[in-house]
Amino acid sequence: MPAPDDITLTIDGTEITVPVGTLVIRAAEQLGITVPRFCDHPLLDPIGACRQCMVEVEGQRKPFTACTTQCTEGMVVSTHMTSDVAAAAQQAQLEFLLINHPLDCPQCDKGGECPLQDQTLAHGPPDSRMLDRKRRYDKPVPISAQVALDRERCVLCARCTRFSDQISGDPFIELFERGALEQVAIYEDEPYDSYFSGNVVQICPVGALTAASYRFKARPFDLRTTEGVCNQCSAGCNLRVDVRRGEIQRQLARDNMAVNESWNCDKGRFGFEFVAHDDRLRQPAVRDRNGTLQPTSWMTALRHAADGLTAAADAGGPAAVGVVTGGRVTDEDAYAISRFARDALHTDNVDFRMRPRTGDEREVLGAVAGTVGPTYDDVEAADVVVVAGLDPEEEVPILHLRLRKAWRRRQQRVVVVGPTLGSLGELAWRWVRTGVGEEAGVLAHLNAGGEPAELPDLTDVEGALAAAPRVVVLAGERLAASPGALPAAARLAADNGFAFAWVPRRNNARGAVDAGLLPGLLPGGRRRADPGPVADAWERTPAADGLDTRAMLEAAAAGDLRALYLVGVDPARDFEDPALARRALERVETLIVQDLLPTETARMADIVLPAQAPQERIGSFTTWEGRRQPFPQAVPAQGLAQQDWDILRQVARVLGRDFGWETPDDVRREAAPLMTIDDPAAQRLARVSAPSPAPPPPADTPPDPDSLGVVAVDPLLGAGDMLLGADALNATARPASVWVNESDARRLGIDHGQPTAVVGPGGRLELPATVTESVTAGAVVLQGNAGAATASTLRDPDGPAEAPLRVRVEPIRQPVDVKPGGGA
Repeated sequence: MPAPDDITLTIDGTEITVPVGTLVIRAAEQLGITVPRFCDHPLLDPIGACRQCMVEVEGQRKPFTACTTQCTEGMVVSTHMTSDVAAAAQQAQLEFLLINHPLDCPQCDKGGECPLQDQTLAHGPPDSRMLDRKRRYDKPVPISAQVALDRERCVLCARCTRFSDQISGDPFIELFERGALEQVAIYEDEPYDSYFSGNVVQICPVGALTAASYRFKARPFDLRTTEGVCNQCSAGCNLRVDVRRGEIQRQLARDNMAVNESWNCDKGRFGFEFVAHDDRLRQPAVRDRNGTLQPTSWMTALRHAADGLTAAADAGGPAAVGVVTGGRVTDEDAYAISRFARDALHTDNVDFRMRPRTGDEREVLGAVAGTVGPTYDDVEAADVVVVAGLDPEEEVPILHLRLRKAWRRRQQRVVVVGPTLGSLGELAWRWVRTGVGEEAGVLAHLNAGGEPAELPDLTDVEGALAAAPRVVVLAGERLAASPGALPAAARLAADNGFAFAWVPRRNNARGAVDAGLLPGLLPGGRRRADPGPVADAWERTPAADGLDTRAMLEAAAAGDLRALYLVGVDPARDFEDPALARRALERVETLIVQDLLPTETARMADIVLPAQAPQERIGSFTTWEGRRQPFPQAVPAQGLAQQDWDILRQVARVLGRDFGWETPDDVRREAAPLMTIDDPAAQRLARVSAPSPAPPPPADTPPDPDSLGVVAVDPLLGAGDMLLGADALNATARPASVWVNESDARRLGIDHGQPTAVVGPGGRLELPATVTESVTAGAVVLQGNAGAATASTLRDPDGPAEAPLRVRVEPIRQPVDVKPGGGA
């Protein structure tokens, strides 16, 4: 039965009932009628620019564009299928488009999947009446290192400009000139700087915008397409992986309206070159008596690994063995690592975190483990979103697009809590400024019954939270480095009935939590002391809670931990304290590295076990929401590389343990009921201990009054192995800089863009200054990714781990050449 606000119309003789406001082109699609179009896109505002979707409406004097015309009650529409008027209008429009369009389809990258080709064949004129010379432009125009523009192919559909304006908020690409001279271009002094530029290539209906990484590489009919899931962040974007002769040629966004809609970021789109890179680990290796890593067979490598683990356990018990992994392994691998450590090695020394953390983080992660929600749709539908310790555009770009969509369409109120605003400057309704490490006080104050404190005026925020029917709290990984802040965010949500989500950066950090890759936690967030069904599925569990990553590395550096098994992680470069990591890796007796690439840690290993890339295997990833998404194999494995779970299974067999796994499905069937839990997240969050932020440990000397607290933020395109070989993508990375508040910059004599020296207890960096109001006074923002210009290189290697990092920022004065006679 139709709803009260539904209307009924007729299209090509068929009646259809649709909601009020439905466009004619959408109603036709529901009937299986495809109206030709170029400018129309379901996620962009209608514009009617290409005039290709003309339809005849009974009673009207002229044809209408179906992409801008809303259905009305009793409307009778005839498309090109039944109307000569509509067909003639479409044929005439195609002739206009082809007047200046080059007929270079054999050379065009869009050839074979071009709507203009298809529509010209189906609806265009049989012959061309164009006798004059066609318009020509210099080509191609590199509007960025990643995107090239061939202006003569453009049909002026404005898809690219609308995406940049409406979706990504990067209005650097525009339509210039008018009439016959109108063209897509960029401002000369503002290059196209966007994390989402690949989307304009994908939605361009012709070959006007092409990707440098795919240009002239393949034809659509040469490609084999496989579905995939992005492995670059926790957004979980669905991908289309196009393969030719066993190698990935391109990755495109695949439609999934519940997750990434039709978009993805450039890192996920172009960051696949590492899969077939020459530096991939393709064969096991064992260090010989001369200290050299020598290629060997799998059986030899497995036996050496098992011997090293056994020797360490015999000398110091299970506590002398540690397993450290990252947040990039699949769900199946994460579960296999969890069971391998607990069941085969009988140790609880297992962790997936390379970043700074506080002791109260585990309780919150245990509460969200195995649960689902809030989802992207919940975030988009929320009236107020509280963001703490998270920069969505840099860490989870698709979440940023969803927030921007809600802000643009519904004026959603985004409240940012913390010392930096990051990329949320355009979207933030209120920014509650805090000092570095002081978020817990503000979050507790926002909570019902929070203790009063000397805080900024929060009346507007408190009122908005109290009045909003739907509130979502988003807590990023960075919040765990602030004492008491993560529990405070969890309790703010639990005590007030708000939805809560922990939003990690790594693509499967949430799957690692669900698998129990933290000391004291088993799959599904179950406590080691109360394993529940895990005890029935496994032969044994550890007798005591184990060590986290830092404690394991400290124990290895002291000689107490004798064997380290590292899976998909590079502590020598990625750990928060690289000096400690290197000391531990040098001291440990047996270092087993299971990875894709010859990382700095792999070069120090005793045994190297080559693992397969995500595109080379079957598996699943879990989004920050808790949504598990399976994916198939897209390309064959490089060399002798194997799946992580399979390598662990074989090591366990050499150790005398048989888990009974033969395929990824075997692992998934065992893991699925254990990695989920029936308790709602809200009930578990309500049991999180109320935060009691402790003061930082006293320093040996009082802090320098001119020093500034450091906030380490990971940019999307930082230094990382997953971007190996993606040269065009890496060329678009934003240069590292130090963000300084305007008042601090004036006090320190620093100008915007000026070279500065950032001096910390353990080192010095020279970076240009970004003077901005997006960081609070008394704080600076530095890059947190692995690389040369990162905050971790400034930390005192001998200082306490919990001490906040403080640095001095000093201007570097450029020498002035003095000319004879006193002139400069």
